[in-house]
Amino acid sequence: MAAAAAGSVAAEEAEEAVRLFTAIGLSEAKARETLRNAALSALLRRAVLQAQSALGPALDKATGTLLYNAAARLRDPKHLGFLVGYIARREILTDLQLSAALEYVRSHPLEPLDAVDFEQACGVGVCITPEQIEEAVEAVISEHQAELLAERYHFNMGVLMGEARSRLRWADGKTVKNEVDLQVLHLLGPKTEADLEKKPKAAKARPAPVEKQKAPVVENGEVGTETRSLLEQLRGEALKFHKPGENYKTEGYVVTPNTMALLKQHLAITGGQVRTRFPPEPNGILHIGHAKAINFNFGYAKANGGVCFLRYDDTNPEKEEEKYFTAIRDMVEWLGYQPYAVTHASDYFDQLYTWALELIRRGQAYVCHQKVEEIKGHNPPPSPWRDRPVEESLLLFEDMRKGKFGEGEATLRMKLVMEDGKMDPVAYRVKFTPHHRTGDKWCIYPTYDYTHCLCDSIEHITHSLCTKEFQARRSSYFWLCNALDVYCPVQWEYGRLNLLYTVVSKRKIIRLVETGAVRDWDDPRLFTLTALRRRGFPPEAINNFCARVGVTVAQATMEPHLLEACAREVLNEQAPRAMAVLEPLKVTITNFPAPKVRLLRAGVGAGFHRVRINPPPSPQTLEVLVPNFPADESRGFHKVPFQPTVYIEETDFREEMDKGYKRLAPGQPVGLRHTGYVIAVQNVIKDPSGRVMELEVTCTKSDVAEKPKAFIHWVSEPLACEVRLYERLFLHKNPEDPSEVPGGFLSDLNPDSLRVVPNALVDSSVLSARPFDKFQFERLGYFSVDPDSKEGKVVFNRTVTLKEDPGKA
Repeated sequence: MAAAAAGSVAAEEAEEAVRLFTAIGLSEAKARETLRNAALSALLRRAVLQAQSALGPALDKATGTLLYNAAARLRDPKHLGFLVGYIARREILTDLQLSAALEYVRSHPLEPLDAVDFEQACGVGVCITPEQIEEAVEAVISEHQAELLAERYHFNMGVLMGEARSRLRWADGKTVKNEVDLQVLHLLGPKTEADLEKKPKAAKARPAPVEKQKAPVVENGEVGTETRSLLEQLRGEALKFHKPGENYKTEGYVVTPNTMALLKQHLAITGGQVRTRFPPEPNGILHIGHAKAINFNFGYAKANGGVCFLRYDDTNPEKEEEKYFTAIRDMVEWLGYQPYAVTHASDYFDQLYTWALELIRRGQAYVCHQKVEEIKGHNPPPSPWRDRPVEESLLLFEDMRKGKFGEGEATLRMKLVMEDGKMDPVAYRVKFTPHHRTGDKWCIYPTYDYTHCLCDSIEHITHSLCTKEFQARRSSYFWLCNALDVYCPVQWEYGRLNLLYTVVSKRKIIRLVETGAVRDWDDPRLFTLTALRRRGFPPEAINNFCARVGVTVAQATMEPHLLEACAREVLNEQAPRAMAVLEPLKVTITNFPAPKVRLLRAGVGAGFHRVRINPPPSPQTLEVLVPNFPADESRGFHKVPFQPTVYIEETDFREEMDKGYKRLAPGQPVGLRHTGYVIAVQNVIKDPSGRVMELEVTCTKSDVAEKPKAFIHWVSEPLACEVRLYERLFLHKNPEDPSEVPGGFLSDLNPDSLRVVPNALVDSSVLSARPFDKFQFERLGYFSVDPDSKEGKVVFNRTVTLKEDPGKA
């Protein structure tokens, strides 16, 4: 019975609200839709009742629209009564004034508001006469009269409207438009047939080439693109971030009585400069996801004339090693960024400890003795020590610092509930582990939840950018800064970047190393940044990839081929060409030409290249000048020896031709790239097992021979090298997903993820190559010199294949 009665009351209240909302001009459907939003309907009800108390029960539709917009768009409900008062007194009459009023209260979060300043900002009491509108429009039309007479009604009338409105900010828009239409008609007369014809669209001038990245439309791991650089994506208002010092304009930002004074001090220190930070834990190597964070933090600061700190979150001494500190900074700089300052959370341990004492004194923290396993999860039992006296917590916290408690016997906890329901997060815990920077000074260490926001405050960070999993910590971020009355930055969350066919967690990579599945953190099959560098990915390609993925709230899970495509784009411009043969087949040219300086055509579309001796290294050696970048010969040439004995790929020869086969075979000649010669098979030499060991061929100048179907690469007097060919490390897209890989990620390893070619041949132009130098091996792909290279044996890693099928010429 009681439930039925309650339901009946709720229904009556709903119907009453519908009648109230329709009385101000809302349709019944809109009124019922508004009721579904409890917060909005409560605010609107307050606003309407306040207005009715001043104006009576009948409100005109214009007033009703203003009341609805005020309730819907106001972020801080405490100012509702203030705004409704101006609407009810007919002092705010237009949506333009209301927008100015809403912006004013958003920019002035503290009460009381300055009524005089508010009224001036919102045009209260400003009366625009028809004569003023007429004069303003007349002045604007006079300025554009020549263009109007030339273009007539094809002229963009919006320009006239915009300029007239800028002269009379509070003028009614409809009145201004009517005046513009009237005066234009008076000047030009009625429209003619020519005026009614559509104006032909002007061809857009193509802009000069600029640094291009791609803005994202991420869908099923694929990215649709529009041309926008990363800096364009991050510049100014692109992300709708607050301006420095205007933190309070951010939705959810907590304003205290001290906020505005603290922001004023903050601006005095920073000069209004954008400040971001990249705060990695120094307990592992950075991966491709970190590259997005680096690009976002450093890129946003750079795009807006600001600075970015590299701050090591070194609050867990058990897992930190010096090699990680070094590797992290190396990778940041490798990607092209220079930190404004390199700092450590440990730089601020003394200040953090002082603030912890202050937090206890303010009754906002306490020493707790619950075990770690007792407080795990979202519904742990409340701490029986939550209300212990402040003095007792101060003494116990000092005992923690002096090492009188064992690990796990005591923690300092903060008195708050986080978004995810987690209660009283830990601020300090006991760890008897020497710190790499502070040694044995401390046996208590602060947690991320306590440290992060306070370090941001100390460094006056304006935009604390982090991934979505930290959204649940935003309330503790704001709470802690405000509990201590220190400057409070704004935390902004964005979606993580993940790649398919890989794992990036530190724990899983360690397992891969321990089991021998990979060599180390920089194994080129991984997607750590050191691994990508070793494999030969240019830093520009990684930055371009991050730009294409873009900065989105949603998590982006991408296919590796997009990263590979970015690498090809960059390497095509950066990697000089060379020729290499992975599976050599010896070819002897029986009629090799006598060496002399000559000009020869060097292949289809390649123009002429000089083939010369200077002097010849041997009686039968020519030197071919091969362009480093065939599309731009101004970037130079390199010399390649050309002798009677050359080596080609085994796969570039077949004794029997299949349909569509275009390369070398008996009866089917091919061109040798860059030489200006075509070769034809005369004799096939085999070993006793029938395997082809050598070809004897004749050569003919390409300008007299019939044009061949294909041109193949070759080497002569080559260098021996080792080539490592990489494929995906895992067989499935999501090796960590139990539904996809029930046996766990270690059971999903691709047995063919690495193929070593120990005796490949490469032309001598790479003789002076150093680790990480990059080349395009013609028709094979892009390769990078591995640090394992030593005197007499260069090792190359294949970065990516070429776009074309490597089986085609």
